Amino acid sequence: MKDVVPTAPRTVSHDLPVSPELARFLASDWAATPLPGDIRLPAAEVTPARRGRLSARFPGERLIIPAGELAVRSNDCDHRFRPHSAYAWLTGLTGEDQAGHALVLEPDGPHRHEAVLYLRPRSPRTDDGFYRDRRYGEFWVGRRPDLAEAERMTGLRCVHLDDLGALPPGRDAATDAELASVLAELRLVKDAWEVAQLQLAVDHTTAGFEDVVRALPRALAHPRGERWIEGVFGLRARAEGNGTGYETIAAGGAHACVLHWIRNDGPLDARQLLLLDAGVETDTLYTADITRTLPLSGRFSPVQRQVYDLVLAAQEAGIAALKPGARFRDFHRAAMRVIAEGLAAWGVLKSPEGDFHRRYTLCSSGHMLGLDVHDCGRARATAYLDGVLEEGQVLTVEPGLYLQPDDETLPPELRGIGVRIEDDLLITGEGARLMSGALPRTPEAVEDWMGELTEG
Repeated sequence: MKDVVPTAPRTVSHDLPVSPELARFLASDWAATPLPGDIRLPAAEVTPARRGRLSARFPGERLIIPAGELAVRSNDCDHRFRPHSAYAWLTGLTGEDQAGHALVLEPDGPHRHEAVLYLRPRSPRTDDGFYRDRRYGEFWVGRRPDLAEAERMTGLRCVHLDDLGALPPGRDAATDAELASVLAELRLVKDAWEVAQLQLAVDHTTAGFEDVVRALPRALAHPRGERWIEGVFGLRARAEGNGTGYETIAAGGAHACVLHWIRNDGPLDARQLLLLDAGVETDTLYTADITRTLPLSGRFSPVQRQVYDLVLAAQEAGIAALKPGARFRDFHRAAMRVIAEGLAAWGVLKSPEGDFHRRYTLCSSGHMLGLDVHDCGRARATAYLDGVLEEGQVLTVEPGLYLQPDDETLPPELRGIGVRIEDDLLITGEGARLMSGALPRTPEAVEDWMGELTEG
């Protein structure tokens, strides 16, 4: 028997043929539909400075920053497109119509660049692309700006995407590690516009958490209560912004011990806790990242509160360690010291010394936040993980305890409890500002808040 070699999937069109007469009819008698005159992007005033900082790092070199390409979800259906964060940061363009586009910083003398945007403009009504192209046609996916409109939106010189292939080679952020690292590091400190967008994301996320608490009675009654919670939060995220900044974690009971539980297919039990880790992404693609662990009955049991209080104390210690000039890892170490001492006081650990507490904590206690939920991930360790905090950085502090249901080192009453408390903070000249402070954190405040939202 011969080996069967799989071949690439073949796209089959189910379109009916278009006669010349129909083609002429479809191409005629269309009214002009220009975009409104005032279409300047909100970020257009701040992107030139960002491009200037990048230009200064690579004098005389051609830099190519792609938006990214569409990815097939199933057969002829693509995943919803989101442009690469570096592209969005440098252009202000955040829409689903950016697939395949690229920003090029073209050397213009030894010490400066001209920014040129290569894009796919709207299809003219003189060919069949506007009604036959399922990926990019206007009648399939909506209107795109023409070149002149794109220039008004961005303040950039805009060129047809077909001309990109004629360019000489340059540094491509998709493949050049140094360029990708520099782009990440330039985004570590947020400008005032970015901080405002992140605060907006936090505010919408706060509203989403309130929606969830109000929806708990229906979620508890549904056989897939976790999915109900995910859907309620997702509605807020799509109504107020671009959607969720990452897959929502709606983890009931022992599912909270799975760090990235996104199946969200389980029921909810009023005797247990719900760990909700969720964030709204704004239309400008900045995301919040907040976690609250909620008693589904409205009240913490004594053992649930015991675990919650320890995690909250660890978070408070981590937040207290945030200030300009502190090492990035300091807040994690401060939080873990509290966790280790607490586990030793419970008799789970023989001593707080060493790293045995990691069996129950599993991961770090926070990360940078911005356009990506785990922002600036391509930054070099010297600039990020092993670096120091600076005013204007935004990060999360999120210690947790994950007491696995089958962990025989734990007393039975602790098994299957997972608690994480996560907040978003801005490094200031004096320390850190709690951006997500509108959501309660202490157990008493959580219980009172839940009671107020579910009354009646």
